[in-house]
Amino acid sequence: TIQLPVFNEAYVMERLLDNIVLIDCPRGKLEIQVLDDSTDETVETTAAHVQRLAATGIDIVHITRTDRSGYKAGALKEGLEITKGELIAIFDADFLPEADWLYKTIPYFKDPEIGVVQTRWAHLNRDYSILTQIQAFALDAHFTLEQVGRNSQGHFINFNGTAGLWRKECIYDAGNWEGDTLTEDLDLSYRAQLKNWKFKYLEHVETPAELPIIISAARSQQFRWNKGGAENFQKMMKRVI
Repeated sequence: TIQLPVFNEAYVMERLLDNIVLIDCPRGKLEIQVLDDSTDETVETTAAHVQRLAATGIDIVHITRTDRSGYKAGALKEGLEITKGELIAIFDADFLPEADWLYKTIPYFKDPEIGVVQTRWAHLNRDYSILTQIQAFALDAHFTLEQVGRNSQGHFINFNGTAGLWRKECIYDAGNWEGDTLTEDLDLSYRAQLKNWKFKYLEHVETPAELPIIISAARSQQFRWNKGGAENFQKMMKRVI
C-alpha cells in the first residue's frame, strides 16, 4: 500500500498523482491511498482526479476526514486500519519516486526483522537559489553521514516521514502512529527500535523532492523538526536510557 498524506497541496497534487501511478508493480499487488486532510478546493479536484485514475483500473482511493485530530499521524493511522498491503510506503506531496522504487526497496523485507526501509532524499531544485543550496547541503549531511554512520554501527536511526517503507506488523507492534508530537515519524521510529525492529537505510536509492524556496517556509519546516525533536526527547528519554 502506498499512502499519500496531503493537506492543501494545490500546486503539486496533480503532479503527485500522475507520478505515483507510474510506480511499477504487478497488477493486483498495489493499493494507493490518498489521505486527504485538505480544507480548500483541492478536495474536490483531487477527488475527481482519483476517480479518473480509478476508472483505468488502478486501485486508488481518496480518503477524507471530518475530524483532523492527530494531523498527519491521525491520517496515517486511519488509513492503516483499512490498508490491504502488509508493506506501507509513505510519500509526502512533493516527492516523486521513480518507477522502479518498489523493486529497489521491497527485497530487503525478506529479512523478517526489518521493520523499516528508508531511502535517501534527492533535491529537484538544489540549484534554484542560495537558500535551496544551503538546505540541500544540510540534508545531504544528515542522509550521507548521520544516517549511514548510525545504521552501519547498529545505532538507532529515524524514518524521515516520507520516502520509506514500513512493515505493517512493525507499526502495530510499536504502538501505531501517535499525534502528540510534531515529528510523529521520529516518535514511531524510536518506539519500533526499542521493540528490537531493525531499520535499513539505502543510501544508493534516491527519492527526489522539492526544497522550500522561500525563507518563511524553510523556517517553518526547521521549527517543526526542532520542536518535534525536543518533544520526542521529553517523551522518550527515560525509555531510551
